[in-house]
Amino acid sequence: MKPARLRADVLAGLTTSFALVPECIAFALVAHLNPLMGLYGAFIICTLTALFGGRPGMVSGAAGSMAVVIVALVVQHGVQYLLATVLLGGLIMVAFGLLRLGKLVRMVPYPVMLGFVNGLAIIIALAQLEHFKEGETWLSGTPLYLMLGLVALTMGVVYLLPRLTRAVPPALVAILGVGLLVYLLQLPTRTLGDMAHIAGGLPTFALPDIPWNLETLAIIAPYAILMALVGLLETLLTLNLTDEITESRGYPDRECVALGAANMVSGAFGGMGGCAMIGQTVINLGSGGRGRLSGIVAGVMVLLFVLFLSPLIERIPLAALVGVMFVVAQQTFAWGSLRVAGKVPMSDVLVIVAVTVITVFTDLATAVLCGIVIAALNFAWHHARELYADAHAEPDGSKLYRVHGTLFFASTTPFLNQFDPAGDPAQVTLDCQHLSFVDYSAIAALKTLRERYTRAGKHLRVVHLSERCRTLLRRAGEQQG
Repeated sequence: MKPARLRADVLAGLTTSFALVPECIAFALVAHLNPLMGLYGAFIICTLTALFGGRPGMVSGAAGSMAVVIVALVVQHGVQYLLATVLLGGLIMVAFGLLRLGKLVRMVPYPVMLGFVNGLAIIIALAQLEHFKEGETWLSGTPLYLMLGLVALTMGVVYLLPRLTRAVPPALVAILGVGLLVYLLQLPTRTLGDMAHIAGGLPTFALPDIPWNLETLAIIAPYAILMALVGLLETLLTLNLTDEITESRGYPDRECVALGAANMVSGAFGGMGGCAMIGQTVINLGSGGRGRLSGIVAGVMVLLFVLFLSPLIERIPLAALVGVMFVVAQQTFAWGSLRVAGKVPMSDVLVIVAVTVITVFTDLATAVLCGIVIAALNFAWHHARELYADAHAEPDGSKLYRVHGTLFFASTTPFLNQFDPAGDPAQVTLDCQHLSFVDYSAIAALKTLRERYTRAGKHLRVVHLSERCRTLLRRAGEQQG
C-alpha cells in the first residue's frame, strides 16, 4: 500500500473514532446499558468487519437502530439475556450471508434507498439536540450561546478548511482545534466526560449467565430476529451507499457473514450488538478512508481510549462532536430528492416521503418494508394497466384475440374484460404469442375465460403459448389447446 494511502486511512480512522465514542455511549445509555458495553461493541464490531467484511471503507459499530430494538428486553430480563440475544442475532446474520441472501438488497427500489438515507440523516441531526439539554431541561443563556458558537465554529472549520488544504481531514482538525480552544480558554461547556466515564480494562470472555433452555430461546428469539433484520438492512443499504460514493463494488454476502461473526464475538465479550453506521461511514469516506486500515484504526482507537486515553478523550467538547455530526447529517441527506417532485411519478415521491417519515418515527425495518410494499403495489398497478388486446374477425367467421402484456394477479380483471363471450362467434382463438403467464392467478383467469365461453356454448382455442406458460398450465392440470 502506498504511503499516501496509509496516511489517509490512518487519519480517517482516527477522525472516525472520535465520532464513534459519543454515539456508542449514547446508544448504550438509550438501551439502559453500561457505556463500556457500547464501546466494547464498537471496538469488536468495527475492527472485525473492517478486517473480514465485504466493503472496505464502511464503518460498523454499536448502532442506535439496534439499541432501540432491545430496550424492552434489557428492562424486562436484564443484560445477560441481551448478550444471548446478540449471540443468536449474530448467528442469524451469518446464516443469512452463507445462504447468499445479501443479493435481496437489489429488491430495494431507489426511492426506498433515498427515503432510508434521508430518514437516517434526520435521525442523526435530531439525536444531536439531546446535547443541548442538561438533564431534562434545555440549555439557556450563556451555556446555550457558548454551545451554539462552538458548534458553528466546528461546522465552519469542516466546511472551509478543504478550500485551504486537503492534507488532513477537516473533521479531525475541527474536533482537536475546538477542543484545544476550550481547554486553553477554560470555556465552561459540556465535554464527553459529562456523558460518561469511559476508562476501563480489556473486555473479557464470558458466556451469558442464563438458563440455556427452550424457555430462554422463546424470550430472546423474537428480539434476535428483529435485531438481525434491522442490522442487515441498515448494513446492506449503507453498503449500497458506500458503493455509490466510492464508485466501487462491495460483497454483501461476505459483509453479512463478517457482521454476524463480529456480533457473536461482541456478545461473548460483553459488548452490544451492532451494524453499519451511516454517519460514521460518511465521516470515514469524507476524511479519505477507503481501505480496511481506516476501519481497523477506528476500532482499535476506541479500545485505546478506554484503556489509556480516557482522561484526554473525556475533555473533548460535545459541541465539537455535535458540529461534526450536523455536517454529516447535511451531507448524508439526499437534497436532490427534494427537487424531483414533478419530474418523477408521484408514486415515487410518495415512497421517498413515506420511508423517510416511517424511518424517523418507527424503525428502519418497518420503513423499508413499507417502502417495498408501496413500490411493489405501484409497479403491479401500472404493469396491469399495460395489458391490452387486438381483436378482429377471421375470413372463416371466427374471431381472433391477440393479447399483449403480462397476466398476473393484478391484471386478471383487465384481461377478462377484453373478451365478449355473449357477443362473439362460436369459434374464438386466443393468440398468446405476446402474453406472458406469471402466477396461478393467470392460470385461474384463463380457466375462468374458458368456462365463460363454454357456458355460452362456444369454443375457445388457445395458441402460441410459450414453453414457460405450457409448463405452468401442465402443472395446474389445465388444457393447453
